[in-house]
Amino acid sequence: MRTLTARRTAAVALTAAASVVALAGPAFAHVTVNPGSAAQGGYTAVDFRVPNESDTASTVKLEVNLPLDHPLASVRTLPLPGWSAAVEKSKLDKPIKVHGSDVTEAVSKITWTADAGTKIAPGQFQEFRLSLGPLPTDADSMAFKALQTYDNGDVVRWIDESKDGQPEPAHPAPVLKLTKAAAGDGHGVTASPAAGAHGDSSDHAAAAGDGKSSDDTARTLGVVGIVVGVIGTAVGVLGLRRRNSGSAS
Repeated sequence: MRTLTARRTAAVALTAAASVVALAGPAFAHVTVNPGSAAQGGYTAVDFRVPNESDTASTVKLEVNLPLDHPLASVRTLPLPGWSAAVEKSKLDKPIKVHGSDVTEAVSKITWTADAGTKIAPGQFQEFRLSLGPLPTDADSMAFKALQTYDNGDVVRWIDESKDGQPEPAHPAPVLKLTKAAAGDGHGVTASPAAGAHGDSSDHAAAAGDGKSSDDTARTLGVVGIVVGVIGTAVGVLGLRRRNSGSAS
């Protein structure tokens, strides 16, 4: 009887652990903006990270919509070999002041299209980099609704906005969280992102690289924690079975 109970316990524990691992995977597959936060009022460089979620089709186009309720006066793309970037602008209902000048239009959408022979294949991902600014000072986040197009015609719409107290939607829009500027920084921006946004591409790379490294490290630690938990569960169940077997004999 004890042996049977131990076997059932082992089955339940391993099934639960496998479920945790399975549920952890999809959370990493969303289109995201990295790093996920920047200072209000400043300039920053970000990557839109696009994983290919299909097992049979490849990603060949990405459309990113920029919010016009908080328009950005400066938006620049970083050239990406094998991809063409088309920038669309829209007239603003109300001009905004930037460095003392009126800005009457702003970038509303950027579309990256793969050149012939280029694609994001199954099991791969790609990053599309932008410099943005100045970021709004009257908002705590910005959502960038995105559309991911596959070579079989499928389109995944990453446009759902998350709401506090509710489960994350199936296709959440990439969100950049905006934080208060550091004390004593009149422009709300650290030295590296500010310099990069005004033309120093090496600072852009450093800022985005740091965010990517932190994000990848956090994800790696999360996966390692899950694996360690699974191993611990298996070892514990094995010890219980051996103890029960010894008692029965």
